[in-house]
Parts: sequence; C-alpha cells; structure tokens
Amino acid sequence: MSEIEAAVHVARSQFLDPAGLSESDLDAVLSTTLDTGAEDADLYFQYTRTEHWSLEEGIVKSGSHSVEQGVGVRAISGEKQGLAYSEDIRLDALTEAATAASAIVRDTRSAQVAPQRIVQGRALYPAVDPPGSASADAKLALLRRADAAARAADPRVRQVMCALAAQYEVVFIVRADGRRAADVRPLVRMDVTVIVEQNGRREQAHVGGGARAELDYFNEDLPEGYAREAVRQALVLLDSVPAPAGAMPVVLGPGWPGILLHEAIGHGLESDFNRKGTSAFSGRIGHTVASKLCTVVDDGTLPGRRGSLNLDDEGNPSSCTTLIDNGQLAGYMQDSLNARLTGARPTGNGRRESFASLVMPRMTNTYMLAGQSDPAEIIASVARGLYAVSFGGGQVDITSGNFTFSASEAYMIEDGKITRPVKGATLIGNGPEVLSRVSMVGNDLKLDAGIGICGKEGQSVPVGVGQPTLKLDSLIVGGTQG
Repeated sequence: MSEIEAAVHVARSQFLDPAGLSESDLDAVLSTTLDTGAEDADLYFQYTRTEHWSLEEGIVKSGSHSVEQGVGVRAISGEKQGLAYSEDIRLDALTEAATAASAIVRDTRSAQVAPQRIVQGRALYPAVDPPGSASADAKLALLRRADAAARAADPRVRQVMCALAAQYEVVFIVRADGRRAADVRPLVRMDVTVIVEQNGRREQAHVGGGARAELDYFNEDLPEGYAREAVRQALVLLDSVPAPAGAMPVVLGPGWPGILLHEAIGHGLESDFNRKGTSAFSGRIGHTVASKLCTVVDDGTLPGRRGSLNLDDEGNPSSCTTLIDNGQLAGYMQDSLNARLTGARPTGNGRRESFASLVMPRMTNTYMLAGQSDPAEIIASVARGLYAVSFGGGQVDITSGNFTFSASEAYMIEDGKITRPVKGATLIGNGPEVLSRVSMVGNDLKLDAGIGICGKEGQSVPVGVGQPTLKLDSLIVGGTQG
C-alpha cells in the first residue's frame, strides 16, 4: 500500500466509518449537487487536532487543546462557487449542504458523477501525529530548554516567552470527476521572544521555526538555537541608531527577506487576480517583468517544508511552478476553477483554510533561485546603502503592486562594509519596479526557518519563503533621519 493509499484508508476510517457512510453515499451527495444545477462539485472532509503550550518567565502560561471536524460541500458553475458546510458528518446533513451549495450557483447545465479513482500524490512528509507523539512533560521540556538558553546567553535578558504548537490534520477530498484524495498533514512550530534591557533602554526580538514533522524535529539543538538568535537580534537593537531616509541601494539578506517577494509579487501572481485583471501582472505572460537575473518559483514539493503539500485542497498533486524565468513572466499559480476558466492547467495551488472556506489559488513555498554573485562582493559594491536582514509587518496593494515593509533587523552599508545597526527602516516601493532594479543575485539561496503564515481574504495558511542575497540599485527607505 502506497503512502497515499494509506492516507485514504486513514481518512475513510476517520470520516466515513464512524458515520456509517459508504462510497455510494458520497456519490449520491455529489449527484444531488449536480442535479440541482452545478457543473462540478466536491466534498472536503477535514479533521484537525491542535495543541498550544506557552511558557513565560519559566512558568507555564497556558496550555490548550482543540479539535475541529467537518465537511464542506462545494458547487461550481462557470466562475461561481457555492459552499455549504456541516460539522455533523451524516448523510442527511451532507445532502442538505449539497442542496444549499448548488442553490447558490443554480444553472441549467448538468453533469454526472464519474467512477472513483485514487489520486496518487507525493510523499513529502510522514503521516504522523505531532500532538500525540510526546507527553506534556516532554513538550514543556522543549520550552524550558529554550528559556534556559536565552537566560544564559546574556545578563541583559529581562524576559523570555516561549511557545510550542503541534497540529495533526487529516483531509479527504471527494470530487465529482471520480477522484478520491487524502492527506495526513503534521505541523510543528516553536517561537521564542526575548526582551533585553541596557541603561533603561528595552528592545525585543522574536525567532522561531518549524516543519511538517513530529516534535522530535526539535530534539537536537533547535530550541537553544532559536533562543540564542533571539537574544542576538535583541542585543543588536540595543546598539541601533535611527534609520536614514531617502532613495539608496538596498541589499536584502538571504532567507526570511523572501517575505518581501512573497507579498510584493507573489499574491499578484495568483491566478484569480490575473483572471479578473486586478493584478499588476495581468495579461503579461511572456513579458519582461524583472531583471534577467531573477527566476522565481512556487514549489510545494520540498520535503518537510511548512508550505509543502502532498496534494492541494482540491486533490491535485503539488508542483514546482516557475513564475518568473530570467526576468520574463512565465506563469501563474492555478487552482482548478481559474485554470479551467483561463485554459491553463492546475498547478496544485488550490488551498483553503478549513472545510468552512472556499478554495483559492494560494502560494506554497515561494522563493528566488540562486545567482552567481558572492554575497561579500554584493556588499562591497555598495558605497552607502542599507542591508536588510529580517522583516516584520508590511502592506501590499495587489492591483498597483505598491508595498511598504518594516525591517526588524537592518544595518548601514558604508564604503562597502556593514557598519551600524539601524532601527525604524521601512522599505517603500512597487513590486514589478523593484524586481527590475535587481543588479546582483547571490549564490547563497536560503529558505526561511518555517514560520510563515499567509493571509488572503480572511483565510490563513502555512507557507514558506526564501531567496539569496539580492542587491536593489535603488529603493525608497523611510526612516527617521533625512
């Protein structure tokens, strides 16, 4: 039995057996949806069990356990989608939801349910249960290790807050075209926040990481590493000076700064915005939209990564999609609906936050490929500019591509050398324009540590980002010094 077939067995045991549902019952529910006006339909069963633990000042601050289960019935006609859902997995509840969903998209077209077939997806992570893989004492021990490491790192540490999250998710997708797909999705994450103080000045930093894995992912020295890195970043801020303001060269460090690419151009490359003509990249396939040094992909096939998926939430296998190829716009991220309406193929990017949410095209792991330049040469090429290592929050306008991002760790570059740390730097620009100003791309591609969460239209899903060191010839830096 393949891992995908094993996941289907787990899903049937989770959803169908307790409710006494058969495969013919599922076909009947889909037929109800199609008979009342939909041209396509699917059922999305989801079970999610999540644990959260937090430690503050060495004391257990909170511990929570939640379980969510339900099924969403989606009806599709043209570009319209209807969704009805139920937390009660029974045949009459599913039938009622199917009738409600199809009423939203009622049409004169009709279709039939096709014979079932199992979709063979990928096997990128183990089908494990992180919340159930360790005792409460073992989970708290991970947090205490991080707490102790942070306090031992420097006497200026005043406060330490640690958190651990573990999630076990099972999804089962039943489609009117006969496809049956299932996935068991583990997810773990740890976060460490520290506050340091010196001469009455306080600063704070946050570091974390995670993966699609069991909790033993953290068994090496990761808790201590997160803690020491959080302390390092906070201490850097203690010595920071106000950031300069104005147009200047900006060098983006590798890894997490890829969040700027994710926001500034990633959302604009999702197919729904482009089909509707509301993206800055609409209708520009084959056009030059970036420096020829830039190749950007969305890759849901990276083993164990936070944003990876064996199958998307429509049962399509994940893929590595080239979005920008040597500066030219090569493609968009597609879910099934937008792919059908635009004559494209689904790319495994159909995602939903839960059974109570509609599917949308969403990113998985989005990153820029490595270039040829040595990072040291990139820094040495800047007479005066900014080196941005990490980012906090930001805002993006999808239609225009305009963005604003705050740098949580940044330094001045003076005479080709990294010098003073600065605080309060904000990067202001336009996604497509910024990509055209990339003049050097490092050979040091790095992915983030596994903390990304992407929001879109009220739905949040786990994602990954990454990039090598990049040089932008000019970017507006908002700061406090003119």
